[in-house]
Amino acid sequence: MKVLRIVANIQAADITPARRFYQDILGLDVIMDHGWITTFGAARSMNVQLSIASEGGSGTEVPDLSIEVDDLDAAFAAMSASGFPIEYGPADEPWGVRRFYVRDPFGKLVNILVHKN
Repeated sequence: MKVLRIVANIQAADITPARRFYQDILGLDVIMDHGWITTFGAARSMNVQLSIASEGGSGTEVPDLSIEVDDLDAAFAAMSASGFPIEYGPADEPWGVRRFYVRDPFGKLVNILVHKN
């Protein structure tokens, strides 16, 4: 048996605000929309990972989601300009990532990161 996909599901009474955060700012595509559920993703292949943590590192809360981007400064500027609450960072972490935490429209803590190498 092989795991083929892992999907994060976020409950929301109104899924409309997700488009601004996940599609407009982070650039994910809508790959499925049935009205009651919208799935965001990308046509390119991505690594599948599931992390279990007792803390978020550097004394932070464990984030609900981690999203790796190619340009952290652009993501930070877009999130800040859009008024989404930045809760940590940007910070250069000793394990080789630069990251910040932001709350999505549903209150989920999202770790936006880039690997420094």
